[in-house]
Amino acid sequence: MMNNLLVVEDNKAIASVIEHIGGSLGYRVTIAYSFAELKSLLVSHHDFFAATVDYSLPDAVDGQAIFHVLEHNIPCIVMTGKMNNAIHQKLLSLPIVDYLTKENSQAYHYLLRVLHGQLTNHEIGVLVVDDSLSVRSYVCNLLSRRNFTLYDVPDGTKALNALAMHPEIKLIITDQEMPGMNGIELVQAVRKQFVDRELVIVGYSGIDKPYQSARFIKSGADDYLQKPFCPEEFYCRVFKNIEKLQYIEEIKMAADMDYLTSLSNRRHFIEQLTEHFDELLVNNLEHLLIFIHVDDFKGINETFGHSGGDKVLVELAELLKKSIEPPYRARFGGAEFCCLISGSSLVKNREMVDKLTQAASALSFTLKERDMCFKITVGGAQMYEKSTVKTLLSQADAAFQKALSQGGNCTVIHDVQEEGR
Repeated sequence: MMNNLLVVEDNKAIASVIEHIGGSLGYRVTIAYSFAELKSLLVSHHDFFAATVDYSLPDAVDGQAIFHVLEHNIPCIVMTGKMNNAIHQKLLSLPIVDYLTKENSQAYHYLLRVLHGQLTNHEIGVLVVDDSLSVRSYVCNLLSRRNFTLYDVPDGTKALNALAMHPEIKLIITDQEMPGMNGIELVQAVRKQFVDRELVIVGYSGIDKPYQSARFIKSGADDYLQKPFCPEEFYCRVFKNIEKLQYIEEIKMAADMDYLTSLSNRRHFIEQLTEHFDELLVNNLEHLLIFIHVDDFKGINETFGHSGGDKVLVELAELLKKSIEPPYRARFGGAEFCCLISGSSLVKNREMVDKLTQAASALSFTLKERDMCFKITVGGAQMYEKSTVKTLLSQADAAFQKALSQGGNCTVIHDVQEEGR
């Protein structure tokens, strides 16, 4: 199914705003300006990913359009210009994605977030933990409207097993009263493995004790709900906590990534190499750490401007992405890159280096009506049983400096045999 968005709205200015919001997210938007137009449209078109529906239309003043859209199994976001207790209760009783009032511009910012979530929430695993099948089903039904990938288990022990099996789980929603391991004990166990910037936990309980929420939060939960909870409050709390986690991930990505090439930066590369170094030493592969530099990068900038230099760096980065598995590829700064090549033998790794240098030399493009091409210099060192991160980087850098001293456009690999190991 295409990401088709159905907009049911009689106000053409508002319909245009929603169309723009949908289009900015990649939706293909279809507008119905009346209930009659909606009914005619749905006779032959059913493949809508989501719909925004005005509560009151000139020919359907009391929400009839909402029911018609839901009957066609289309996820529905209700837009309303009026709100009272009766309308509020009616909307809460319906299996809609959400509702919002058309009061100010903030409503449309919220709509943007909801529509974006409908497209991306499937990437987020949510684990629901409750020994009551009916409550579990109810919570999962609420979350399914938001397109999350769902897992549900009846107790804390099974929750820990599910968490180990499904690394995509980023949110746990757990009851307190369960046999064996209760909710607070589950929170404590999870926090021994995952800090709050890695996984969100929301607890709830049917016991009305003033200390219950504090116990959950102090044990490591991010939020708490008192049962029975309002679906609207449930969505708001889930929404806010997921967004918090996404903001943290974005900040971490920005801290770890080179802004121009989207490769790892120097700090993150060395962190990853250090973290996994012992595993690399014993995984039955040969590893070769290489430094790469674009020859005469200063001349490229002088001839083609900084936009030309940036183009060269981006093209080389794309070549590295195609050739070398993450996370062991990085831009160290300026025109210098670093990668870890892994293969069945040192010979194979050196063949990969030769292929990289040849592929880089073959890259060419036009900038400012002039042909541009470049060459690279490579220096590297083989990892062996006595290597450390520090010695490997030092040996690769020494080989790299030797290659540069030879005028560039060459490859020098440090030979550990020369040092007698």
